[in-house]
Amino acid sequence: MDSALSDPHNGSAESGGPANGTARPPSTPEGIALAYGSLLLMALLPIFFGALRSVRCARGKNASDMPETITSRDAARFPIIASCTLLGLYLFFKIFSQEYINLLLSMYFFVLGILALSHTISPFMNKFFPASFPNRQFQLLFTQGSGENKEEIVNYEFDTKDLVCLGLSSIVGVWYLLRKHWIANNLFGLAFSLNGVELLHLNNVSTGCILLGGLFIYDVFWVFGTNVMVTVAKSFEAPIKLVFPQDLLEKGLEADNFAMLGLGDIVIPGIFIALLLRFDISLKKNTHTYFYTSFAAYIFGLGLTIFIMHIFKHAQPALLYLVPACIGFPVLVALVKGEVTEMFSYESSAEILPHTPRLTHFPTVSGSPASLADSMQQKLAGSRRRRQQNPSAM
Repeated sequence: MDSALSDPHNGSAESGGPANGTARPPSTPEGIALAYGSLLLMALLPIFFGALRSVRCARGKNASDMPETITSRDAARFPIIASCTLLGLYLFFKIFSQEYINLLLSMYFFVLGILALSHTISPFMNKFFPASFPNRQFQLLFTQGSGENKEEIVNYEFDTKDLVCLGLSSIVGVWYLLRKHWIANNLFGLAFSLNGVELLHLNNVSTGCILLGGLFIYDVFWVFGTNVMVTVAKSFEAPIKLVFPQDLLEKGLEADNFAMLGLGDIVIPGIFIALLLRFDISLKKNTHTYFYTSFAAYIFGLGLTIFIMHIFKHAQPALLYLVPACIGFPVLVALVKGEVTEMFSYESSAEILPHTPRLTHFPTVSGSPASLADSMQQKLAGSRRRRQQNPSAM
């Protein structure tokens, strides 16, 4: 996942630009300010709304919306896996034809983008459907094995409204596939970012520090130590970055001189900010001190990244500035309030179905985790009643 903020103004090459080496005219100060401000705003939207939706996701009952928890082991391995992936993509672009690789990646992200965008707009679209809308429920179930050895591979529940959202998202997908327009790219990029913040949950603050610290080193090395990340970001024609043209005022929607922000600079700090929001709620003080502090820290860190990039005219590893801000500011607030112990002992996974029995194997019953938990609680209650009625069975 790309994690660099790049500013190709003043004639440097960028995807979608002239291929003959002709320098572009310098961007105007107004155009640069508009591009930077738009990137900052687009980065804040998925973090804010993704964090709010992560709270509902943690309490949700739909199996398709259950979060994926990142453990400390996952966090420690992630920078290594990301480095191998980044280097592999770089070698692929050096060895094979860029055209065919991007065609394959475009088809892959076409499917993922439609699903992500459909999931993103579904809560908003539900408000526009009339009460008389014929809404039918569907379930996509795919299993392997039979009898007691049957195991679920896919168990996805959806309805007619979801199909409508999928159709609307497909229109954006076809637009992106045919034109590769920067607006379609950003719609998919925003959807990926919001879904990442919503569905990827850190289990505690220590894990968040491990993940952000590891990616801090990863980002600095691959941006300052080599040209690998910037090369991949410019060659990779996929919605893994948000872009905004600095010549929009001159060329309108056909502008092609882009500044860009990698989705990693949104999702990685975003899942940490979402964790702090859930921690705020667990304190039951009706305040969101840590969430607002980390959100303000993100604005400060990204603003500092943009400022330094503009001064030195070089792509910057945004996590170099975001990680110290997003970790340091909330920890400093916790020190002042005397809540450091509570912060680092908070377990996000405990907020999900806290009173249900823990499963040690995959169940063979279908349905959402919440319905499964309810049935297990009913069975346990029935078992207790039978023991009380028949003490000799003890």
